[in-house]
Amino acid sequence: MRKVIAGLVSFILITGMMVPNALAAEKAEVQFAENASSAIIMERDTGEVLYEKNSEESLPPASMTKIMTMLLIMEAIDKKQLKYEDMIRVSENAASMGGSQIFLEPGEEMSVQDMLKGIAVASGNDASVAMAEHLGGTESGFADMMNEKAKELGLDKTHFSNSNGLPIENHYTSAHDLAVIAKELLKYEDITKFTGIYEDYLRQDTDNPFWLVNTNKLVRFYPGVDGLKTGYTKEAKYGLTATAEKEGMRIIAVVMGSPSPKERNADVTTMLDFAFSQYKTHKLHERNEAVGEVKISKGQQKNVKAVTGESISILTKKTESIDQVVEKIELNENMKAPILKGDEIGTLIVENGGKVVSETPLVAEDEVLEASWWTLFKRVLGGFGGN
Repeated sequence: MRKVIAGLVSFILITGMMVPNALAAEKAEVQFAENASSAIIMERDTGEVLYEKNSEESLPPASMTKIMTMLLIMEAIDKKQLKYEDMIRVSENAASMGGSQIFLEPGEEMSVQDMLKGIAVASGNDASVAMAEHLGGTESGFADMMNEKAKELGLDKTHFSNSNGLPIENHYTSAHDLAVIAKELLKYEDITKFTGIYEDYLRQDTDNPFWLVNTNKLVRFYPGVDGLKTGYTKEAKYGLTATAEKEGMRIIAVVMGSPSPKERNADVTTMLDFAFSQYKTHKLHERNEAVGEVKISKGQQKNVKAVTGESISILTKKTESIDQVVEKIELNENMKAPILKGDEIGTLIVENGGKVVSETPLVAEDEVLEASWWTLFKRVLGGFGGN
């Protein structure tokens, strides 16, 4: 059961109105990535699709698979199940991976930070498997985690069979699903500190430092691009899930099945140009912003702050503005400990001109463990004390 604790939290009064039907009509007129199998443009905060071409078609993702691998790594770090300085031991299996790699040796140990750098910058298949085995026990166990996350995100055109995208049966996703996975990954702002690197080194304290150069050349040649992942196999052809931020708006552009890297990069560049020239966002809240408090029964703490699960914005054409924004906060009632950090405990509903434009989960800022019997006993005694 939920309780609406704020009917009118904020108003933004600007002349004009956003017209969703006109927005959709204008989107349909443009054409991009004509020689690619599929493509999509999505605004990160709202999830609004600005353009799509065959975006629901399931296709082999090649190394764009690693977007989901990085998402599970970042989630584990956020939940404090993993630390950047943790050392990961490389198995024979992980070291045996071909294709793009950072040439890990069996028995070698490398930090999570450097493994993540090897995945994000050099597309290391070996690093992906090493991290998968660490988090999932086996790579197949990690693939189960990937598929569980895809199910949680509502992705029905996706199934993963490995962590790196090397050709394998029953391994596919769609441009739309990749954009949604990228949207989720970008909640963790640290990730672009890795995906936005153009060149760097691993093993700098050894006699054989390893030079990393980003497979995503747009990181260097398109202002604002700081991720996310390229992909290529003979079956998948050339793909790229790119993201760029400009003037407070973050765009995700995905191309799958392009005939060449040059054409793939040109298509993504054109798609980003279109999005930034035509649209703008109106920021309402950053991620992890506290907007309320929920009572927790039988917990070590009596309350936990409800924070935004992701950044919240309203999207309009640049020629338009928003009319009136109303925010409603619904907080869950009758919640009992234990509560984990990140558990959903409410919803923030944003309306513009009387229409709902977004519903964003509110999550617990911290964990709340069950209170001991002694703590609960003292609370009962305190309740008899009066004022």
